[in-house]
Amino acid sequence: MKRVRCPKCDNFITFDETKYQPGQSLVFECPECNKQFGIRIGVSKLRNTQKEEKIDEQSNENGYGSIVVIENVFHYKQVIPLQIGDNIIGRYMKNSGINCPIETNDPSIDMNHCIINVSRDKKGRLKYVLRDGPSYTGTFVDNEILGDRERRVIEDGSLFTIGATSIILREADKD
Repeated sequence: MKRVRCPKCDNFITFDETKYQPGQSLVFECPECNKQFGIRIGVSKLRNTQKEEKIDEQSNENGYGSIVVIENVFHYKQVIPLQIGDNIIGRYMKNSGINCPIETNDPSIDMNHCIINVSRDKKGRLKYVLRDGPSYTGTFVDNEILGDRERRVIEDGSLFTIGATSIILREADKD
């Protein structure tokens, strides 16, 4: 099974690619927004379904660590790489401008829910500081809500919660 994303509303449509030949053109109509769009098998924006995706929790495209979004009823497991500076975490919406979007249906996650700042300390080690967005439902670290303007240093394996979603920090590989 493969899935393709609607170019208008970003809804995923799943289909069985084994019924079609490479190079064959398909036309879809999005059940959410009724947008019609076409793809070509073997050429286009096809993506594995979430169950088939191979997710490496230690993946580290740029060397600054990542966050692992734990699968629940609202979304599938996701690994999102971090960058140096502010990493704004929130619900994915097309053209929102956040740099760590979570693809979710969780209504309790704000568009700009929380921020992880990645920097280097005086010894050159990476430092991760979490703060709330501010958000409507808050950001929790070890079952304690972060206060207004409160910053919390988190480390590899730290678990924090936004809305109904739990996230684990994975630091960059240590040399």
